Amino acid sequence: MTFTRDGSPALEALLDQSCSAIGADLREIVPAHLLQALILGGGYGRGEGGVLATPQGDTPYNDLEFFVLISGPPRLNERRFHHAIHALEQRHSATLGIDVEFKILSLASLLHSGPSMFFYDLVAGHRVITGPPDILASCSHLADASSIPLHEATRLLMNRCSGLLFAAARLQQPAFSSADADFTGRNIAKAQLAIGDALLTAHGRYHWSCLERHQRLLALSEPSLPIDAIRADHRAGTEFKLHPARSSASQSDLAALHASVSQSAWAVFSWLESRRLSAPFPSPIAYSSNKASKCPESSLLKNPLVRLRAFGPKGICPPLALRYPREGLLNSLPLLLWAPDLVPENLTSLSAQLAAPVSNWPSAVAAYQSLWSRFN
Repeated sequence: MTFTRDGSPALEALLDQSCSAIGADLREIVPAHLLQALILGGGYGRGEGGVLATPQGDTPYNDLEFFVLISGPPRLNERRFHHAIHALEQRHSATLGIDVEFKILSLASLLHSGPSMFFYDLVAGHRVITGPPDILASCSHLADASSIPLHEATRLLMNRCSGLLFAAARLQQPAFSSADADFTGRNIAKAQLAIGDALLTAHGRYHWSCLERHQRLLALSEPSLPIDAIRADHRAGTEFKLHPARSSASQSDLAALHASVSQSAWAVFSWLESRRLSAPFPSPIAYSSNKASKCPESSLLKNPLVRLRAFGPKGICPPLALRYPREGLLNSLPLLLWAPDLVPENLTSLSAQLAAPVSNWPSAVAAYQSLWSRFN
């Protein structure tokens, strides 16, 4: 199994050597009797990692996402090994020029986990660096894409549309640098892929391979949505995932593409949420002002504790005391991304949802990004 679809032998060798070195370093940190496995997930673990072509040759582009299975409670192991593993992340990130990330789990925690897109992607497509090759064979209950709940599709779309929101903030800057163009182009491409992926998930047709997902999207019929535009966007997003490029497009061209993709994103977001929450959402303000819980899968008993820990006593004031903090993101995103002209008359509501005082659209986006970094 290769790390990429068509990367050069030199790139494949670099990734293979890097994984071997990372595995050896990790074994110096975690005792052998505790280390169950080191697993590479993400695009490279599934054999569909991004290949960035440069004058010096192919280079990696995506993060290297490792999962460390350690015997015992994951939270205790995080406290025990966090500093050493974080130093390992930093060292190898600097060497490779991409982010190297580790998430600590245990085989027992996976066995007792419910279906999610995160666990499906891991179990359905991965590469074992250290440990038994079949370490995840007992987790087959997580490899059924048709069991991924609708709120997972909403979460995926919320996160990628958040990227569109952050790109919108850069597009409004008078000075637009090459770094801004790259950031904007990258986040548009991620949204293009996610729009179709969310639609597939809602139909129980998600798949770990982005190429297979695109073929499934071509065969999917959904007359109420702009399916041709969604398919075209998904094709562009798939191409970017496999062959990313640093955007050099002009600010005006990126703004036009951003507007087009954002329009498709709202069509799917409103369709998905109407289906998930059994209520019509004809406009962004209709969704944001709807008082129904946007996270009904969360625990009414735990939510106040989460809010208290996150925001202090102000976080448990009515009417949001029983609502999970991600609900504030879901209620704020439609206004900020798809109806920014309505922000001035909804500042009080946005301040409550984002648990921070906001006075205009830029400050609301900043408060949103701060909350999103904790509860995406």
